[in-house]
Amino acid sequence: MKQKLFFIIFAIGLIVVSCAKRGMPTGGPKDETPPYFVSSSPKNESTDFDEKKIRINFNKYVKLQNLFNQLIISPPMENAPEITPMGGATKFINIKIKDTLRKNTTYILNFGNSIVGNNEGNVLKDFKYVFSTGDYIDSLKVSGRIEEAFSHETDKNVSVLLYEVNGKFTDSIIYKENPKYISNTLDSTAFNFTNLKKGKYLMVALKGSSATSYKYNPKTMKIGFVNEPITLPTDSTYTIKLFKEELPLNVYRPKEEYQGKLDFGYEGNVKDLKIDVTSNVPSDFEYFINKEVDKDTLNYWFKPYEGIDSLSFDVSKGKYQENYTVKLRTKKNDSLKITNNVSKVLHLNDTLSFSSNIPLSAIDSTKFELFEKDSIKVTDKNIYLSKSKNKLFIDFEKRQNESYRLNILPDAIEDFFGEKNDTIQLAFKTKSVEDYGNLFLDIEGIKEYPIIVQLLDQKYNVLKTILSDKEETLKFDKLEQDTYLVRIIMDTNGNGKWDTGNYLEKVQPEEIYYYKAKIKIRPNADIFEKIILN
Repeated sequence: MKQKLFFIIFAIGLIVVSCAKRGMPTGGPKDETPPYFVSSSPKNESTDFDEKKIRINFNKYVKLQNLFNQLIISPPMENAPEITPMGGATKFINIKIKDTLRKNTTYILNFGNSIVGNNEGNVLKDFKYVFSTGDYIDSLKVSGRIEEAFSHETDKNVSVLLYEVNGKFTDSIIYKENPKYISNTLDSTAFNFTNLKKGKYLMVALKGSSATSYKYNPKTMKIGFVNEPITLPTDSTYTIKLFKEELPLNVYRPKEEYQGKLDFGYEGNVKDLKIDVTSNVPSDFEYFINKEVDKDTLNYWFKPYEGIDSLSFDVSKGKYQENYTVKLRTKKNDSLKITNNVSKVLHLNDTLSFSSNIPLSAIDSTKFELFEKDSIKVTDKNIYLSKSKNKLFIDFEKRQNESYRLNILPDAIEDFFGEKNDTIQLAFKTKSVEDYGNLFLDIEGIKEYPIIVQLLDQKYNVLKTILSDKEETLKFDKLEQDTYLVRIIMDTNGNGKWDTGNYLEKVQPEEIYYYKAKIKIRPNADIFEKIILN
């Protein structure tokens, strides 16, 4: 009887649970539709506009997201409008205009992707509120895209500007004044202008630290431009190459880092720069100048002498000249450090090398002992310094699949200040030719030589470079098993390096082509690749 009663109660429980589940609310289907514009006061695309307040209504609750970076006002207003509410969700947006509007001008407030639905975050894309202070709305359009001149990846959120070319126009306008019209690529590489007036315009692209920076600062911004003014109306689309200009030469006041070492920070090109000491120094005063690795800094090394408390310099190049005096206060010395640049394996194409933190002045080659198979002495070797004197090279005929041992005995290396090394020992080996692969490149579609062809790793570091002045098969030999990329530079001026552009001189950066395919190199394999430039 008890067992029968248990089953009856259990069955009733199942029915109750089932009914409860069937009756639970699910919340309905997910809202996947973005909000849409319903009305505004004044109405969108109003003419003879002279209001100070605007109210825009939507069909559902919205909120503003990342408005500072998304909102583009064209033409720009000196005093930004006040837009509310910024915190909560409402079915409207209020805009309070704080600027004196230009006469007979069409204004566009492009909210980009900043207006989103409150619940699911669906975006109302590229919503624009347009009005004119004149009696008609301008309606011309122009579009295009942004490309990076050097990098493989194009920046997002690039401002594209139009300056009216009229009787007051000069090229320096981009440094001093806001543009007539503004567009922005936002999270893409494309730009679109709408509601433009007929006329001629300078088209410039700027990428800076802020989306609202519309005056060009070469120190902090990249720039791109169309060489000739564009004329509206037009059916043309434009591609703008974005680049960082080389700054005019500027050498900063030197700083004392260690006793006997001054750092001259700089901007621009320091080739052929002269740094002449103008202090009354002894006739045997010694100094040496080299460049800091990976920094825009020149190191001025000098041997201190008795009674020295300051040094004065004349810094010059062409018309550029500065005079500096440095008070010498520190007694702290830097100790000589010799760093091995080779891992346990020396590549058959590489030269055994060491780096020094202080310029080197003397080498005693008799104190360099190189052994093959730990016992056979290598006598035919060339030991030399780099031009900057901060690298030491040991060149010798490398054998495949061989083990080596190097001993650098004490006092073999002397630095600028006379300090010498302690014992340095290094063991390394080589691989066989079969451990490497070779890459053969044929490049078609080159309009003009010379070109610079660079082999890159997957982080776009340059591994090998070939300069070519004619159509030929290029060979990158003895490559490690890995995946590689190729960059081709059109070396227009033939100076062996990529050159950036210059806005005032109307010089575009040298053209670069990135081969889209990744090239995989296998051991003991010859890889043939044909690159066809468009």
